[in-house]
Amino acid sequence: MQKSPTYIGLLVALLVLGCWAASIILLMQWQVDFSNPVLYLFILLQMHLYTGLFITAHDAMHGSIAPKPWINKAIGFISTFLYASFWYPKLYNKHHLHHSHVHTHDDPDYHDGNFFKWYVQFIRNYLSIWQIVIMAVVFNILKLWLPQANLLLFWVVPSLLSTLQLFYFGTYLPHKGEHDNKHQSRSLPRNHLVAFFTCYFFGYHYEHHESPWLPWWKLWKAPEPPKHN
Repeated sequence: MQKSPTYIGLLVALLVLGCWAASIILLMQWQVDFSNPVLYLFILLQMHLYTGLFITAHDAMHGSIAPKPWINKAIGFISTFLYASFWYPKLYNKHHLHHSHVHTHDDPDYHDGNFFKWYVQFIRNYLSIWQIVIMAVVFNILKLWLPQANLLLFWVVPSLLSTLQLFYFGTYLPHKGEHDNKHQSRSLPRNHLVAFFTCYFFGYHYEHHESPWLPWWKLWKAPEPPKHN
């Protein structure tokens, strides 16, 4: 049964946004040294926080950040812009098409092809020329004050890696192939630690389609899907 969201969701959203902001501010001042293995851990950390931005926007699309719609919308706009200058209303409409027409030709997240073709189609569905222009302008402005290496390694590269993380664990694995359940999706094996670090529990994808109003931080509590899915 759907329950009204509480303001705890807003606190979680602000925590994710705050962690992303604090991390990227600190990393812009870090001395890049390619021989230091910590560098690659920082890139992975930033990738994970970028994924958190998108998952936060996703919760906003389902109205699970806060009880007031304008708060969900505001958090959605902020999160998608920080993620990669995405236009929130476009993402909102396409995501709800996904839920309405899952695993069909009207599903913008579905493609009947191999991983590479599906990923390219996935990106093309959401990326716009204006988005690329905005990011290019912002990048060239920021590099007047910030080291270009830091911008590339902690701003550009993690966001690109995050699209792969979101696609692989949140779209490709759950929806590839045929399914014998009403949501045309499957869930990854239950392991809450792995599920959090791979995609903020969105590997539990049948559960998300069954209860789309559940925020990411409650998905691990959702009932397990039928064994035949």
